[in-house]
Amino acid sequence: MTDTAPQHIHSRDNALLKDLRRLAQDSHAYRKQGRIWLEGDHLCRAALQRGLQPSHAVFQASYFGTAGHQWADAAGKVVTIEDGLFATVSALESPGRMAFVLPLPPQPALQPDAPTVILDGLQDAGNVGAILRSAGAFGFPQVLAMKGTAALWSPKVLRAGMGAHFGLRLVEGLEPQRLDGLQVPLLATSSHQGDYLHRAALPWPCAWVLGHEGQGVGAVLSARATQFVRIVQPGGEESLNVAAAAAICLHASAAAHAR
Repeated sequence: MTDTAPQHIHSRDNALLKDLRRLAQDSHAYRKQGRIWLEGDHLCRAALQRGLQPSHAVFQASYFGTAGHQWADAAGKVVTIEDGLFATVSALESPGRMAFVLPLPPQPALQPDAPTVILDGLQDAGNVGAILRSAGAFGFPQVLAMKGTAALWSPKVLRAGMGAHFGLRLVEGLEPQRLDGLQVPLLATSSHQGDYLHRAALPWPCAWVLGHEGQGVGAVLSARATQFVRIVQPGGEESLNVAAAAAICLHASAAAHAR
């Protein structure tokens, strides 16, 4: 239940508005503030379905007046923002009209035997979010992001993840030696070496290593891989988008395990 009447913000100099703007627009602000920004009703519903409790529910003023009251009991504090000011907070071309602010989940311990996805320096937020969705869909509950990978809890990655974050064990900022704790084999994607995926014997559980969009898996993690896998491409393209490759590989593992 809400603990006070809604707070209405009508000044661009409001301190809370400035904090929310940084949270929504700066991909690393969540680390400084210890909280995350979820914009749009789909993400907000996904959080509630997982039992998460937002500290703030933030609304475009006109939206709160027509539909926002259905969300009023979801958060500890309700904040409404003048429509024009809400647009200055949002980083979206079409502002989402509402958002939640949630405490940043504590970073979990690495689970040694979990089916895992390892992100090695991926930079594109859309790719990272899409891979998180595939990880959740295909039974890989742990995602490890190496240092240099796009910030997992940034607004853009959260938006692309479409709620997948809340069902995954996410560990970020890892150095390679942290992977010593894994007890599952590492499978590295490659465009030029290894077994073709449709012929490969895929271990379960395992950890799939997915590399930088341009450079692929780095030398350090390549040296740790127990198996390299490539995807047959009869159409002749040089390479696949990393998120597409991830979906194909994770599905292949899930299908092999289900047999």
